Amino acid sequence: MRYCRIVVTGHNRRWIEAAVHSFCGYGSSVIGCDAEVGVEQWLEASDTPDGRLGVKILVFGFSAKAVHKALVNRTGQCLMTCPTTAVYAGGESDEGDESVERMPLGKHLRFFGDGFQKSKLIADRRFWRIPVMDGEFLVEDSVTIHKGVAGGNLLILAENQGAGLESAERAVAAIDVLANVITPFPGGVVRSGSKVGSRYPSLRASTSDGYCPTLRGRVESNLPESVNCVYEIVVDGTSSKAVAVATRIGIEAAVGEGVVSISAGNYGGKLGKHHFYLHDIMSGDSV
Repeated sequence: MRYCRIVVTGHNRRWIEAAVHSFCGYGSSVIGCDAEVGVEQWLEASDTPDGRLGVKILVFGFSAKAVHKALVNRTGQCLMTCPTTAVYAGGESDEGDESVERMPLGKHLRFFGDGFQKSKLIADRRFWRIPVMDGEFLVEDSVTIHKGVAGGNLLILAENQGAGLESAERAVAAIDVLANVITPFPGGVVRSGSKVGSRYPSLRASTSDGYCPTLRGRVESNLPESVNCVYEIVVDGTSSKAVAVATRIGIEAAVGEGVVSISAGNYGGKLGKHHFYLHDIMSGDSV
């Protein structure tokens, strides 16, 4: 996968949250969305380029071109439209890394200014000032797109829905404080885990029937008799190490009353070259 990091700042938390909800919406899975999108970290005013509260957001896609298209569209529709926001590149160094691709952002969006837009060069970074009705929308000219890893996952097998939800919420909360990873699904949790392929040729993925409690007895089930609820947590990261660390942290937090076991999806190597073996991760061999 490829990813891009941006920093969004705003007047206060209320308007940053509004921007985040809009920008990250419908960004759960590249199976059906243009990108997988989520908040990496919230930032204090002392940690942002313009001294305001902010947030780091990660955008993942199958290719640099796909990430770029999603980023430009979402920035224009969801961030430029949101009161008080400004958008900056994430700031990773790309020196000596031939896999990094630089793509235009503000350079595309500037045309909304209809000729009234202005550019500004600050410390070798170019920004665009686009006139809007509450002042100016400040956006960085370009961003960098890097190699990343998406689709790391763990499965929580629980006795009932309540225990499963509590476990999943603990796991997501533990992962959310980490840098370099996101959990892009709603609330970080997936109830409709999938397998590769389908009996319907037009579908790339379909329900993971071996982990559906209601299908026990109709399919070859992977569930112990005491399991009646399964939740999946998907982790996207800037590196395989970041995904492995988040997986370990999530598993440690997920353990608790009503949790029968913790597993992961096994796709037979069909989803990419990065394979995460839970026993190795928990022993530290993969981290």
